[in-house]
Amino acid sequence: MSTVEFQDRETSLGWQREAAKETVGGHGVIVAEFFDEGCSRRLPWRQRPAAAQLMAAAEQTNRSFDAVVIGEYERAFYGDQFDAVLTALRARGIQLWLPKAGGPVNLDDPVHQALMLFLGSQSRREVLRARHRVLAAMHVQSRVQGRFLGGRPPYGYRLADAGPHPNRAHASWGRRLHRLEPDPAARWVRWIFEQRATGRSVAGIARELNDLGVPCPSSADRERNRHRTRHEWIVRTVVGILENPRYTGRQVWNRHGARTTASAHHRVPTRPPAARGWAESEKVTHPALVDEATFSAIQGTRAARPTQHGDTRTYVLAGLVQCQLCGRRLDSHWVNGRPGYRCRHGHTSARNRPPGLAKNVYVREDHLLDDLRARFPEKLGDGDDGSAIADYVRSNHLTLICGGPTQELKPCGPPRIRATADETTEGQLQLLLL
Repeated sequence: MSTVEFQDRETSLGWQREAAKETVGGHGVIVAEFFDEGCSRRLPWRQRPAAAQLMAAAEQTNRSFDAVVIGEYERAFYGDQFDAVLTALRARGIQLWLPKAGGPVNLDDPVHQALMLFLGSQSRREVLRARHRVLAAMHVQSRVQGRFLGGRPPYGYRLADAGPHPNRAHASWGRRLHRLEPDPAARWVRWIFEQRATGRSVAGIARELNDLGVPCPSSADRERNRHRTRHEWIVRTVVGILENPRYTGRQVWNRHGARTTASAHHRVPTRPPAARGWAESEKVTHPALVDEATFSAIQGTRAARPTQHGDTRTYVLAGLVQCQLCGRRLDSHWVNGRPGYRCRHGHTSARNRPPGLAKNVYVREDHLLDDLRARFPEKLGDGDDGSAIADYVRSNHLTLICGGPTQELKPCGPPRIRATADETTEGQLQLLLL
C-alpha cells in the first residue's frame, strides 16, 4: 500500500489476502504475511521493510513456507523487479505464485513469459501515466489558480482557510483549501530583505539574527522540523529566504530539483522558471513581504562579479581538495590576487569562532598544480593551465588531501607530496602540507 493517507490498511490488506487465498486454495495455506505501507513500487525490495524481511526469511533453512504468493502484481513489482525476485526465490527452492498466472509462475512456459512482460510493462505505464497526470494538474493549479498545494509554509507565513475545495467530492468530505498569510515572524523576513538591499552581507545578517535571539525557522516551527537538532541561523538559511519568490506574493511549485544523493548535507539546486516545469502563479495570491523590484535586485547582487581587472575568478581544482583534519572539502578562496583553498573546520561567518577550533587550513592552487605536474610529468606535461590536470584527477576519482596532523602550517614554500605506492587503489592521492 503505497499511500497511507488515501488508503485504509484493513481494506487494502483484506482484498489482497483474499486474492492470495483464492489462488492457493486447495494447494496450501498462508502461514505468514508481509505487507509494506507507505512504500512506492518503484523502490527495490531491499528498501521496503516487509519485502526485505520476506527475502531474509526465505534465506533461512528452517523457514515455515515453501512458496510465496503475491496478492496483486502491480502492488509488488515495477519494471523488471519481478525477474530479480523470482530468480532469488527459485535459487532457494521457493515457488512464486500469482493470481493472474493462476498458480506458480513458470518462465519456461512461453505464455508465462509473455504474461510477465505484459504485467511489467503495464505496471510501469500505470506509474508514468499517473505521474504525468498529477504533475500536469499541479502545474495548472499553481500557475492559473495560484493554489497552495501542500507542504510547510515558508518562514514568516502560516496557513489560513481559503474556502471549500473546488472538487465537489472533496468538498463534500469536508476538505478545504489553504492560503498563506503573514505570521509574527514576517517582520524578520522583511528585515532580512531590507538589510540585503542595502548591500549587507548574508553572513552579517545571520550573525545579527543570532545575536538578537530571533528564532530560526527550525525552532519557530518545531512540529515540522523535529528532524533538525540545531536551532540557529546559518548563511544557507538566510540565502534560502532571499531566493524564495513566494515572498513576492506569488505561489510557486516545483522550484527545486530532485536530490541526487541521500546525504542531507547537499543542497537541493534551484532551477530557473523555464526549466523542468517550475510553475509560478500568474497573479498575486497572498500578501507579499517584499516587492518584486527589490526581490529581483537582490538576486542580481548574488551574481558573479568581475574583479577590478574585469576578469572572472576561476578555481581549477574546486571540489577536489579535502581537509585531512576534519574531512571537509576545502572552500575556494581568493587571497592576494590568486586562487587558493581553505578549510575552517565547520566554522561559518554566522557565529563567533569557538576558542578550541583548529586553525584554518590554506593551500595555494598553483602549489597544488605544480606538485601534480611533478607527479605526473609523462601523463600531463607542464604547459597547460591546470584544466587537464583537474580532468585527470576527476576522471581517476582522486582526492587531494591537505592539512597535516598538526595545526601548524608554514606560510611559504609549496606542500610536498607524500603518495602511497598505488594511490588509485584507495581512490585518493594524498598531498600533505608538511
